[in-house]
Amino acid sequence: MNLGIKKSQLGLILVLGSVWGFSEAGLGMGLRSCASFVSGAIMTGVALFFIAATWASTRKLLGIVLLIFIASLFKLFDAFLLSLPVLHGAVANPIFAFIMEGAAFVLLLFVFSQKLREKAAGQALMGAMAALVAVNLFPLVKFATGIPACVVPGTGYPLSLYYAPLAVALSFVTVPAGLWVGERMESIGAKVRFVFSPAALALGLALMAVLRLI
Repeated sequence: MNLGIKKSQLGLILVLGSVWGFSEAGLGMGLRSCASFVSGAIMTGVALFFIAATWASTRKLLGIVLLIFIASLFKLFDAFLLSLPVLHGAVANPIFAFIMEGAAFVLLLFVFSQKLREKAAGQALMGAMAALVAVNLFPLVKFATGIPACVVPGTGYPLSLYYAPLAVALSFVTVPAGLWVGERMESIGAKVRFVFSPAALALGLALMAVLRLI
């Protein structure tokens, strides 16, 4: 796999990262601490959709890294709007989740053969396994940020593991869908992407600011 990336692919990554970052803010609207019950599982499925779309449209590992960086910028901007410190459960922990979701997807790229990844069943299985790996890695967040993972009320059981079946089921669908969308985005002309992508980034940040002010 080529680690490099063409300049013409940056537009797609900006668009996908902006939409992902904004969707994260929308799903977590008003969230200032732990994920509320199933929201973390839903966000895992959403994250893997955008990661898969980015991979399909760029076929570059650096594309996934840049996507996570853009989504993280949205999370940091959201923290600024909410006057939250970076090392806060609603900021640092989601960013750690982004990284684990990206790492899980990349790991499965190496595990699954290209032939299997081209089949719908293989893509679905890859999505389910990526989600399973990601949710099992997330409890390690305490060692990365110093902030423990959210737990089921009244227990010490991490929410990410409790709702793992939902995350797996969603990713069984969202990863194939993301790959399908990404392959079609790749056909969009480079000039169109470069005109639209800065607008998508600016619009996403502006809408986030407006929603937080409401």
